[in-house]
Amino acid sequence: MTRIIRLQDIEEEVLKHHPEADTSLIKKAYVFSAKVHEGQMRLSGEPYLSHPLEVAYLLARMGLGPVTVSCGLLHDTVEDTDTTLDELDEYFGEEVTDIVNGITRIGQLSFGDKTTQQAEYIRKMVLAMAHDIRVLLVKLADRVHNMRTLGYMNPEQQKRTAQETMDIYAPLAGRLGMFRLKAELEDLAFYYLEPEAYQQIQESLLRKKGEREKYIREVCDLLRQKLAEHGLQGEVSGRRKHFYSIFRKLQTQQITLDELYDLLAFRIILNTVGECYEALGIIHHHFRPVPGRLKDYIGLPKTNLYQSIHTTVIGPEGSRMEVQIRTHEMHHLAEEGIAAHWSYKEKCPFKKEDAQRFAWLRQMVDLQKELRTPEELLEGMRLELYPEEVYVFTPQGEVKELPRGATPLDFAYAIHSEVGNTCTGAKVNGRLVPLRHELQTGDTVEIITSPHQHPNRDWLQFVKTSKARTKIKQWLKAAEREQSIALGKELLERELRKSGASLQKMLKEGEDLKKACQEFSLLRPDDLFEAVGHGKLSAGQVVGRILRGRVPAPEEETPPVEPPSRPEKDQGPIRIKDLDGILIRLANCCQPIPGDPIIGYITRGKGVSIHRTDCPHLSRTESFRQIPAEWDGQQHKLYPVRVRLITVDKPGLLADITSALKMAEVNVTRASVETTADQRGIADFTIQVSDQQHLDRVFAAIKRLKDVISIRRVTA
Repeated sequence: MTRIIRLQDIEEEVLKHHPEADTSLIKKAYVFSAKVHEGQMRLSGEPYLSHPLEVAYLLARMGLGPVTVSCGLLHDTVEDTDTTLDELDEYFGEEVTDIVNGITRIGQLSFGDKTTQQAEYIRKMVLAMAHDIRVLLVKLADRVHNMRTLGYMNPEQQKRTAQETMDIYAPLAGRLGMFRLKAELEDLAFYYLEPEAYQQIQESLLRKKGEREKYIREVCDLLRQKLAEHGLQGEVSGRRKHFYSIFRKLQTQQITLDELYDLLAFRIILNTVGECYEALGIIHHHFRPVPGRLKDYIGLPKTNLYQSIHTTVIGPEGSRMEVQIRTHEMHHLAEEGIAAHWSYKEKCPFKKEDAQRFAWLRQMVDLQKELRTPEELLEGMRLELYPEEVYVFTPQGEVKELPRGATPLDFAYAIHSEVGNTCTGAKVNGRLVPLRHELQTGDTVEIITSPHQHPNRDWLQFVKTSKARTKIKQWLKAAEREQSIALGKELLERELRKSGASLQKMLKEGEDLKKACQEFSLLRPDDLFEAVGHGKLSAGQVVGRILRGRVPAPEEETPPVEPPSRPEKDQGPIRIKDLDGILIRLANCCQPIPGDPIIGYITRGKGVSIHRTDCPHLSRTESFRQIPAEWDGQQHKLYPVRVRLITVDKPGLLADITSALKMAEVNVTRASVETTADQRGIADFTIQVSDQQHLDRVFAAIKRLKDVISIRRVTA
């Protein structure tokens, strides 16, 4: 039977951590919460008050003081009862009201799709915790109890809540250094998300429980003995790793549970930092260390306050075992993280010195300001929440924390956006490396810059940090805007010249362009030029609005229409509704020819590219940029087409194919032939045809050759 938490339990837990604390605020919050939640029931059948009592008790166990614990008792009062913020302010003051208000705001979501709601949820949470971290501490305690009682929800709600816990709450607990809480949240979510895998691990561990516990006792005794021989007295304990941690190891290493060696972890807690390093030497003297598995988080603490030495050694019976060595203070911080750090400064909101310890939180706040779409925000937040850090140095010895797999480009953007944007290369430990080189802990990185270097889209394929990804996208977007503006000006200039007008003159006068901007609901002329360059507006459409109502200039004063300033590459007889005069080019990937069903795609700053409707690349483009297009009229022009022939490997066959192509009046611009192990020939040709009918005649001529197995068009 589940133990019911009482007010007395909460007070005792608070006084255990804060002997001088005044618990009258907690009593007052309890009475208020009991009154407003009276008559409300949870799905479990328990009175609703049981939930705020559990949340408050969890906060008290974290070592938090009367204000935060009281907020745990009151956290649902505004959202789930008729209580107002003004009432809370009157009874409990501004500090409690602000925290409860922050918690309430997080839960208030506007309508939208699932991605938008999740992004908005994270955005609100980040802003609330940046204002006062206690908002998140209460939300975490609230989520722990909700996960413990999730079995009373329907299966769909269970999955949704468990996934949200795994995606958001568990990583946030880890980022705050609250690893005990993180492990519980992960295991509870894992139980609902992967029930079969959870059960398999549980049953496998139960079968060997007695054997494992005996091994833990023996190793703990052995470690105590070795430490005592060198005059060290400390707490030694052992445990198996939690379920989700085991599951991830099995997934990443592609092994079974029987093959998992480092299933156990042992912990040594000592009094001083010096004793920790002395204990490390003793452990490595008596047990063979596993190369590459030593991590010193005492010398280089994690940004979430975590400090400990981790080493993996070969223990008794040849089994790998992880040993963590830390002081008592480090252990308290490792278990409770920011909550332990907060426990002695209850009355202080999130101050600047605390924010310096949590640079990632500042980055998340900056991210939510810069990233506009829900997809970008979620991607950026996930990068910040799943760091698995490496620590690298600037040439001056400053430490930079980056996620595992980070590159010199990530390092450059971590220094400054302009350093990243102009990065041309990097030296790691004095040696030149590629920009996609993966950094390792301890590397010293020197960035080489040039004012002529700019970001390119390929960088997005290998950068790991959300800051680098965001800044690269911002630069590319600005560059594309400039290209679109330039193209839009060119298209408008061409169209205006047909009517004897001049864009330069209009730019000087300003009035005509201003009116055009107003008609199309745009703010400034550059926005108008960009819309034309992007293909959102046609040049003819804009010029028609500008010249509407004007008296035409006399015929003799109309300047001659000049030829285009640059040739319109690959332009065929194509008509696109409402987009006269825009740059049109045939896509090289599918090489459309007259007679093919086609569709236009409005590119960023490069006019419209024409694709065959069955082009596989279209499925990876933005559908709203696709526009109808059709062939219009005849044009005496040849178009390139790639074709592939599969043939029987036979001497003289290539000569037969080229002869057939010549008879079909086709020019071959490229040819390559290779044979396969099964005596087949693969011949790739690029030929020139006038239209689909011409290509059909070519295919018919080739198919008449008895040793040709198949012929088809090829898409790049």
